Amino acid sequence: MTWPRPISAWLAPALVLALGVIVILFDPFGLQSALSSRLFDAWQRHLPARYDAALRVEPLDLPSLDEDSLVRVSRAMAASGVKLVVLAAPMQTGASPQSLAARLPPGDDAARAALARLPEPGHELAAAFQDVAGVAPVTLGVAGRLPHIKARFVYRGASDPFGPAPRFDAAAAAPALVEENAAGVASVNLVTDDDGVLRRMALATHLGGGLVPGLAAETLRLAEGRKAITVTSDERNPLSLLTGTGIAALETAHGLVPAARDGSVWLHFAPVKSQRISGLADAGLKDAIVIVGPQGLTVKTPLGMDSIAGVMAQGVENLLNRTTLIRPGWLRLAEALALAALGAVMVALLRFGLGWAAGFVFASVAGMICASWYLFAAHDLLADAATPSVMLALGFAAGALAHIYDMRLAYAGLRMAFADSLPRATIEKIARRPSLLNIQGESRIVTYLVCGVRGQAGLADTYQGNAAGFTNLMQRVLTPLIDQALAHGGTIDRLTADGFACFWNAPLDDADHALHACEAANGMAIMSSRLTEQLAQEQAAQTLSPLVEIGVGVATGPVVAGAFGGAGRLGYSVNGEDVVLAQHIQALSHLYGPALIVADGTKKLAERGFAFLEIDTIADAHDKPVTLYAILGNPVSRASPKFRALTVFHDHIFQAIRKQNWSMARELIAQCRRLSGASHKLYDLHLTRIAWYEKHPPGAAWDGAFRPILE
Repeated sequence: MTWPRPISAWLAPALVLALGVIVILFDPFGLQSALSSRLFDAWQRHLPARYDAALRVEPLDLPSLDEDSLVRVSRAMAASGVKLVVLAAPMQTGASPQSLAARLPPGDDAARAALARLPEPGHELAAAFQDVAGVAPVTLGVAGRLPHIKARFVYRGASDPFGPAPRFDAAAAAPALVEENAAGVASVNLVTDDDGVLRRMALATHLGGGLVPGLAAETLRLAEGRKAITVTSDERNPLSLLTGTGIAALETAHGLVPAARDGSVWLHFAPVKSQRISGLADAGLKDAIVIVGPQGLTVKTPLGMDSIAGVMAQGVENLLNRTTLIRPGWLRLAEALALAALGAVMVALLRFGLGWAAGFVFASVAGMICASWYLFAAHDLLADAATPSVMLALGFAAGALAHIYDMRLAYAGLRMAFADSLPRATIEKIARRPSLLNIQGESRIVTYLVCGVRGQAGLADTYQGNAAGFTNLMQRVLTPLIDQALAHGGTIDRLTADGFACFWNAPLDDADHALHACEAANGMAIMSSRLTEQLAQEQAAQTLSPLVEIGVGVATGPVVAGAFGGAGRLGYSVNGEDVVLAQHIQALSHLYGPALIVADGTKKLAERGFAFLEIDTIADAHDKPVTLYAILGNPVSRASPKFRALTVFHDHIFQAIRKQNWSMARELIAQCRRLSGASHKLYDLHLTRIAWYEKHPPGAAWDGAFRPILE
């Protein structure tokens, strides 16, 4: 294939791929985060972490975190030889005696003195923390007493890496006595992603001018007997020249734990276990770390819902075991380069056809997903294959559309071969946009119209010996009728000696196709009347031209539209049950008197534009009843008293027929005959049918359709 139009060959996919690179590097719309997070969640569900029983980091969910419960737990843990008791949520406390005393009115000195002798909240827990090391909680973002942080922060590097860490301006610390006796103080905030899933845990957070350690980082410090939390900076990372210096890793006794530049770590979750402690007197808790949290308060993780204590315990285990997942900053650059390289190959393969490019894209997506899984399973690396795969697929889609557009231009001349049956306006639209003519086949809802000359065989007999005269007569009759169809946007389908067929809403969309078909039918009736007047004048002048009547059948429904034919001869046409129905209606039209007959589907869509009168019910190809209506004029005619009276009589006549009340139907027909505009031919037909029904009762389940008329 040649490349006559550069924008249609490579620019469209190149633009999509460039957008993909931007999305991967900078995540401007949150798309990369959303796609990659779901992929990483899938990997974790397939290969979750394993609990390390040797570490003994145990969550404990209590019904309430009131002081009495915490004191009881702390004393039991001290008796069991627990190494650390970590509070994963704020303690529930009431007002302090001093605050209550301050609210007393002047003169209540006795009450004020009694309150002064009461201990402050947390004094019993503070005493319990003298027997077992504890970590007191700090809730960031909530106004309260500011905490006194016991951990020091140290970084290795030339520049302070804590700048990108999250920031808070307020905090609520534990009671002062508890904080004073606790071995450590840590933040208990858990920040979920935009989809409500917790995937990362912060190591440190800014509070005013200082830093507050995360609960997992503080627990790690105390478990290893350190006085400081030490991190390394990522200043050696070339990307830091663009993004600034951040945190690279957290130092532990057994090595480094990689972290994101904002100081967060990706957790590798193990299957959820709500409780792993058999009881407060568990003898196996010696040297264990117990994370205490409230029951009923849960967080959504990649593996499902887990308690606050359970999530904190998994964070501590991840740091102690160095089993956190790794998402280094350079991976984004590698993913962007992979997308650019694969996209370039895909664009080059488009020159050889969509098949080659599609195969390459499929193989590339499969390869990236397999590589992502391998890096996760073997090295705990989080490589995003989802975003490059989606953007590569979108780039292929853009290239495929451009390729197809080129093909449409190349074959525009071929498609114009079907233009003989289309209106001029339609031809112009298709000339500008060849893709509008779908020759491959499509499903559409169309309105199909069949117009025929009544008694064409008799006319032929009249012109025996004068073939040229008969041909000339039929051309005089059909030409203005076909012009009406084209003038109202119809597509000519078939031409026969006695008529033609046409349809609307194919190949171009026509929202009012039923209305336009009825307008064309009404115009055909007008042109037929004018021609009849001309022929009548010719008869008066003793010419051989007889009177000519037409019959029109219209139906609306689903069809298959496209190019039909063979041996190199194709024509645009439609095929469906409603095409056959319109032909049946036209064949029956001579029985009713009025020339323009439509099915109920057409009437529903065009009702606002015409006066429709119910005249019959027949059965379609599936033996289902179809109500037929005659077009008797425009909306002005519909509002006239004569038409309204005729409509009322017809409603009652067909109700009586459907109820098999033959005597009532006869009486109504007799009365209706006297109305202006009544069709005696139609009433004679129904009286004949009533006589037939009386001899052949249709049965109680009859749906009102006269079937023998189609047999």
